[in-house]
Amino acid sequence: MTAERTATLDDVARAAGVSRATASRVVTGQGPASQRTRDRVTAAVAALGYVPDASARALVTRTGTRLAIAVIGHTAAVLDDPYVGRVLTSAAHVAAEREVGVSLHWLPLNDPGSLARLADGRGLGGLVVVNPTRPALETVPRALRGRVAAVGVGARHVPSFDVDNRSGTDGVVRHLVRTGRRRIAMVTGPSWLPCGDRAVEAYRQVLRESGGEPRVVPGDFTAPRGADAAIEIMARWPDTDAVFALSDLTALGVLDGLHALGVRVPGDVAVAGFDDIAFAGLSRPALTTSTHPVEEIATAAARAVLDRRDTSGATFYPSALVVRDSA
Repeated sequence: MTAERTATLDDVARAAGVSRATASRVVTGQGPASQRTRDRVTAAVAALGYVPDASARALVTRTGTRLAIAVIGHTAAVLDDPYVGRVLTSAAHVAAEREVGVSLHWLPLNDPGSLARLADGRGLGGLVVVNPTRPALETVPRALRGRVAAVGVGARHVPSFDVDNRSGTDGVVRHLVRTGRRRIAMVTGPSWLPCGDRAVEAYRQVLRESGGEPRVVPGDFTAPRGADAAIEIMARWPDTDAVFALSDLTALGVLDGLHALGVRVPGDVAVAGFDDIAFAGLSRPALTTSTHPVEEIATAAARAVLDRRDTSGATFYPSALVVRDSA
């Protein structure tokens, strides 16, 4: 018994009565074809059960067979961050729809050139950079322009997709002020991550308007740093009546640190975070925060590079205040 032969592009072209080149243009979506021709080729594809081979299509369209997710950080431990997992999963869904694989890479913070080396890899269809820095983005080779996007800050030839943490921070801090808090401290993100600058500026602006003095301590988006930051804040400014952390994980650490000091939340000190992660509503007290549509952002970035969408400049996604018991 002879095994059933897999349909080829030549079979599709023959059944549709068109040239192989025309069939290829219709199947890949690259190049002109009349609506009648498209209908005939589409019908032939359906009748024959033709499935395009991703590798062959990549050679024709020069799109590559792999979407790379590159995450910049001090160590490879950054890949374990739940945020990275959310980006990767969302991008993988987009890639699967386009028959493209996904790879995950750590790029050392102190080696901006590692991004250029990754971009030179064979089979690369697109590149999404997470935790981007401007020096790293400036190394993106000309040949990759139009096939790279950043989740965070962008560059002249690299479009960016990010949460509007400026307005999100503004909303959280104004909420703290409205509830009577005046001595508000902030735990930032990593100093090397430029996208956090917008949030710090928003925090300082609200304090200027309300007559408060900035109380800023560095953070790194982790819970252990949040606990240490809470102790540092209460030692430097014992009269602090609110703490805003630029990540929910850090805010959860702040809750632990304040609890260890015997500080009541929100009775003595209100606490708020940013991201609205799954555990934010499960903490005790439940965490007031602002939303971060990670999946929507990652999906848009992946589509931009794989579909060659014209998305120059920065695209920001809104962040909404979520009020719970902690503030």
